[in-house]
Amino acid sequence: MRFKVVSPADLRPGEVAAWRAIQEDSPEYANPFLGPDFAQAVAAVRPRVCVAVAMEAGDPVAFFPFERGPLGVGHAVGLGVSDCQAVVQRPGAVSEAEPLLRACGLTVWEFDNLVGDTPPFSPFARRLHAAAVMDVSDGYERYKARVSENSRRFLGDMRRFTRKLARDIGDIRFVFEERDPNQLRTLMRWKSEQYRRTGRRDRFAQPWIIELLTRLHRANAGSPVGLLSVLYAGDHPVATHFGLWSERVFATWFPAYDTRFARYSPGMMLYLRMAEEAAGAGVAYMDLARGAGQYKETLKTRDLTVAEGWAALPSAGAMAHWMRRVPVGLAYDTVLKRPYLRQAARQTLNGLGAVRTRWTESPVN
Repeated sequence: MRFKVVSPADLRPGEVAAWRAIQEDSPEYANPFLGPDFAQAVAAVRPRVCVAVAMEAGDPVAFFPFERGPLGVGHAVGLGVSDCQAVVQRPGAVSEAEPLLRACGLTVWEFDNLVGDTPPFSPFARRLHAAAVMDVSDGYERYKARVSENSRRFLGDMRRFTRKLARDIGDIRFVFEERDPNQLRTLMRWKSEQYRRTGRRDRFAQPWIIELLTRLHRANAGSPVGLLSVLYAGDHPVATHFGLWSERVFATWFPAYDTRFARYSPGMMLYLRMAEEAAGAGVAYMDLARGAGQYKETLKTRDLTVAEGWAALPSAGAMAHWMRRVPVGLAYDTVLKRPYLRQAARQTLNGLGAVRTRWTESPVN
């Protein structure tokens, strides 16, 4: 076994084909966040992105995309916006983390959405998280039946909201693959407003994320396709979503809606329309990613497991990383394990968001 480390842009066509073939043969690696296209798109806007290719008898058998930082501290490609991470490999190709880290020149590799129980990094998981899934593998009608088992009123409410939205605003129109870049800009504006309103960090304040989505949206072929979907009422876009699409998995990513129409639940309408399209295209499931949210509890049919943590070699860089991460991790665990602290944290973020919204909307004297 030998490793070579290259820029994703320098992968040979045969290596890209081998990467895709592993994904096709192994359902656990089917998520489009794990594909060569996502790594190449991030590399175009984040120049420190690399991929380690494991070679055996001259053939590529594993692919490990990563981003290298100072002191040999690396992390997952697109950490913070990447919802799925792994070493994409043939069974048993890379079973130990240390040789891989040394070949990559890394002392630490940090991850936050590692595919559950996949080698060689699963032994280094510090926390496990549930990632909600909308299973549409048996068709849309079967999916709706499963959702109805959890919430009998939900689908009926959605039909009622849809009729009311059509009466009040205009005919409902759904565009599964919207190519208009203006609608992508609308989504990013709505999402930034939501981040500010709820006290969260605005991801679209970072130019590289804007450029990443723009690049993925422009991609018309390959896997993943950056898929923008829009729900219209009359001429008004009322809900939008940008995600990544592959033959087996539709990875949801950035949903947003016009708050003026919130009482109609347009975001939920949009998810149901996307699920119907995904089921018709033969997709196995929609990955809603980790994180709490009532809409996920309503829409999901099951959970996957993803892991958060880091693998490290003995080094000054690893020690510095440990000193930075462990206190934060302990505080995070403390809040998650105590519902009253979790509620207080949410209220604090919402309060900060309200103050920030008022401040940004106030006229400057």
